[in-house]
Amino acid sequence: MARHAARRSVVTILVTCAVVLGGGTVARAEPSAAEIEKQIDVAWNQLEPVIERHNATRLDLDKKKRQIAALTKKIEPLQVQIDVAMARVGEFAAEQYKGGNLSTINALLTTGSPTTFGDHLVMLDQFARRSQADIQAVVDLRNQYSKQKEPLDQLVAQLSTTEAELAARKKQIDGEIEKLEDMRLRAYGSGGTTGALAPVPCPYTYPGGAAGTAVKFACAQIGKMYQYGSGGPGTFDCSGLTSAAWAKAGVSLPHNAAAQRRATDDVSRSNLRAGDLVFYYSDLHHVGMYVGGGWIVHASRTGEPIRMRKLDAAPVHSFGRPG
Repeated sequence: MARHAARRSVVTILVTCAVVLGGGTVARAEPSAAEIEKQIDVAWNQLEPVIERHNATRLDLDKKKRQIAALTKKIEPLQVQIDVAMARVGEFAAEQYKGGNLSTINALLTTGSPTTFGDHLVMLDQFARRSQADIQAVVDLRNQYSKQKEPLDQLVAQLSTTEAELAARKKQIDGEIEKLEDMRLRAYGSGGTTGALAPVPCPYTYPGGAAGTAVKFACAQIGKMYQYGSGGPGTFDCSGLTSAAWAKAGVSLPHNAAAQRRATDDVSRSNLRAGDLVFYYSDLHHVGMYVGGGWIVHASRTGEPIRMRKLDAAPVHSFGRPG
């Protein structure tokens, strides 16, 4: 009897080992739908701050480029004035110093350096006294604008580098999210994930005026897809949706959540009204529009449509009122 019991134990051990080695019943189960959603939330909360920094960098880059263009426009006519003034001095010098070393004089005139130019004025004084003051004034102005433009050029180069780095980071995280989305499809099949996009009427309350125009626009975008960096009309990201909605009401907001917080007036939770903006997380990387009744409309994340959700579904930072 003992021999048969021992034999059965050995067989049991062998069968168990075969099941384990063959990937049988002890294989790790697929994550549940709730676990998948949690993983996506974690990954998205890493990506959205990157997107909002990218939006801020792009806004700053555009602003600096406009400043450079404006300065360049001012510098160009000054350079023409310099060229004309130097041509006049050159002609005068040629008349006064027939056979002289005109090429040397021209070289001195076209150095472009304010320091060396000042030194050369002494030498030019004997044949261009009438033009020195005019030329120096123009050169001083040109150097003043050039001095302002130089740090802007450097900053644009830095911002462009930063923008490229952020884009690379976004691509990396998007790849991770794509993997999670594949897991979500396996978990849910084709049945979707979150139910109704608008569980209650949108707007829940109607404020009228500019806020009413903005909130009606935001509600009308429900169902359109999230797209990083987009401000419509077919897709939006979070700050793109709120800026487009308020633009419809004639109020300009920057395409960046943190910048929108700075551009809006503080409002308390108790005084919230439809059309106000709700900012999330300590770094202000997400924004939605309050539509009344404790609900917001927001463009949440890649792969998701614009939808309503409860105000406190994520950590609230503060509230802002445009206009």
